[in-house]
Amino acid sequence: MTDKNTKDKEFLSKKEYELLSAFRYSIRQFLKFSESAAEAEGLTPNQHQALLAIKGFPGRNSVTNGELAEQLQIRHHSAVGLLNRLEALSLVYREQNSRDRREVSVFLTNRGEKLLEKLTDVHREELKTLAPQLIAIFEGLKQSPQS
Repeated sequence: MTDKNTKDKEFLSKKEYELLSAFRYSIRQFLKFSESAAEAEGLTPNQHQALLAIKGFPGRNSVTNGELAEQLQIRHHSAVGLLNRLEALSLVYREQNSRDRREVSVFLTNRGEKLLEKLTDVHREELKTLAPQLIAIFEGLKQSPQS
C-alpha cells in the first residue's frame, strides 16, 4: 500500500546522491584534518572548537557557559568541564558579571589567542585547498532539478 505523499514525491537523481556523498566526504576530510591539527598542538578537537567558538562569537570576544554549550551542541555541564580543562591549560579565563553574579563570561588568554591563531592559519590554508571541490559540489546542487 502506497500513500499519496510517497507516490507524489520526486526522488533524488543519481547525480544528486553523488554530490551529497561528495559533500559528506569533503566534510569528513576537513574534520579529520582539523582533528589532527588540534592534536598536533596538544588539544582535543573539542578544545580547539571551544577556542574558536569563543573568539568567533558574534559581537564580542567572550561567551557564557550556556552560549558555548549551544555553539558546540553539548550539554551545559559538559561545557563547564571543557572550560575547566582549558582554564587548567591557561588558554581561557573566566570573569564574573559584576551586575549578575550568576553570569560568567569566558575569554581567551594571550596563550589561547596565539594557539588559536596558529591553528586558524593552517585551517584557512586547508579550506583554500578544498574550496574548488566544495564550490563545484554546491554549483552542482544548485543546478539539480530538485531546487
